Amino acid sequence: MPEFSDLPLNPALFLGLDALGHTRMTPVQAGSLPALIEGRDLIAQAPTGSGKTAAFGLALLHRLDPAQVRLQALVLCPTRELADQVAKHMRKLATGIPNLKILTLTGGAPLAPQLASLAQHAPHVVVGTPGRVQELLRKKALDLRGIGSLVLDEADRMLDMGFEEQIREIVGKTPKTRQTLLFSATYPDSIREIGKATLRDPVEVTVGETAPQAAIDQRFLEVEPARKPAALAGLLLDHRPASSVVFCNMRKDTEEVVSSLAHLGFSALALHGDMEQRDREEVLVRFANRSCNVLVASDVAARGLDIEDLAAVINYDVPSDTDTYIHRIGRTGRAGRTGLAFTLCTSRELPRARQIEERIGQALRWDKPTLAALRPGSAPAAAMVSLRIDAGKTDKLRPGDIVGALTGEAGLAGDAVGKIDVFPTRSYVAIARSQAERALARLQAGKIKGRKFRVRRI
Repeated sequence: MPEFSDLPLNPALFLGLDALGHTRMTPVQAGSLPALIEGRDLIAQAPTGSGKTAAFGLALLHRLDPAQVRLQALVLCPTRELADQVAKHMRKLATGIPNLKILTLTGGAPLAPQLASLAQHAPHVVVGTPGRVQELLRKKALDLRGIGSLVLDEADRMLDMGFEEQIREIVGKTPKTRQTLLFSATYPDSIREIGKATLRDPVEVTVGETAPQAAIDQRFLEVEPARKPAALAGLLLDHRPASSVVFCNMRKDTEEVVSSLAHLGFSALALHGDMEQRDREEVLVRFANRSCNVLVASDVAARGLDIEDLAAVINYDVPSDTDTYIHRIGRTGRAGRTGLAFTLCTSRELPRARQIEERIGQALRWDKPTLAALRPGSAPAAAMVSLRIDAGKTDKLRPGDIVGALTGEAGLAGDAVGKIDVFPTRSYVAIARSQAERALARLQAGKIKGRKFRVRRI
């Protein structure tokens, strides 16, 4: 596979590539970047994890003129989490470009700070969700007349979520001379239609969904609906994965599954599209810092999430299509690690299981489910506990300040302190469960960086 150094990129971008550890291009990058650098439009069918964010990120940043303080590129994403991830990745790619402003504009977050940031000075790049971008356009707070690059990321999911009208309105406000990049994991007729309406003589790149890696141990369990909670608990108790994501086909099921698991003592949290942005962020922080060991998610909420070192994926329901199955289980067994993928299958769902068998080209392995006794407190809690501090970047708080307060005044050993996340107005620190109450008491009684802040266990 060719290397990024073979491309005639803006030299400043190689600093970002080095920081991210990117040297060789993935197939979607190799197939698209030469044409993108020339300014061509693109339609790419590429799955999550294929490297598409770096592909369009490099293309946008290569074309930008940082000296021109105006909006030059817009990336539309289906969910707030994906928009946040894309913006973070682009900021890292732009490490070598000084004074570049990349602004995330998504719903679920307060509107006033976004309006204030836009009024202060225009961003060079906006990464946003269609609903919030449309809202800001209608308030005349956003000007797309200078857009040189437009990206529709995970366009199929945006259409599934009902954003077609917003997308068409937004595209209509951009110059016809723009470069347009459309990425989609699937290629239904609706995508073909929007591609014809928005793209000019596009280069087409297709990176097929890869069959599940050999590193993923896939197992199916036939179980009737009423016994699913006991079968799920049995899997988690038998295999004891350090972290697992349970996928439900229906959003309402995520809360029911979490209630069932929490009753047993698991540190389980739900993630679905109806949650407030702050709550969603908090769930993801807790899962990443190991104070939640089971995340129960809907596909829309989890699409685009990059969860490192995930031990197991469990399909509480058989996905409605094989692409979704591949997406789900591909989150485990990454970077040379082994992973587990379990699917609970009712008799009614057997035809879907057979479709998956045809797609992956190998016989499914069927295990007999272990039905756990649903006794309260029978499950292991997560190894860590999260403390929330009501202070963050706006208070000049840094991770080192929190570590200093915990290992200094609070007297904790360094290995009792886990991952620390600092946001604008709040921070989270993971503490070993056995030390959590001590850490909380000391932080509440003491000071961080010479000041008292509200601290609570979540």
